[in-house]
Amino acid sequence: MMSLNLRTSAVRLAVAAALAMQISAAHCEEVSVTIDNFTFEPAQLTVKAGTTVTWTNRDDIPHTVVSAGNFRSKALDTDDTYSFTFTSAGDYTYFCSLHPHMVGLIKVE
Repeated sequence: MMSLNLRTSAVRLAVAAALAMQISAAHCEEVSVTIDNFTFEPAQLTVKAGTTVTWTNRDDIPHTVVSAGNFRSKALDTDDTYSFTFTSAGDYTYFCSLHPHMVGLIKVE
């Protein structure tokens, strides 16, 4: 009887864990930013915490994506991508370290 109760509890725990993973995965979003013609498009985004933003370089020269103290990509060649998941609320300004006039903002709620 004891082993049946333990098995039942283990099954319930496994089901609860699987449901929790599905629920948290459902709240994750993915958003894209394109780098083209020396601009980030869109230049400003508002996203929920847990969202992954992926930048794709469509220019024919390298660019970077840098937010001081938060994230830094390597130099992205044409069609390269860089992704970052925003876990904390706040405003994240970013720029291209190779072309500092290129700027963007991610607002995380």
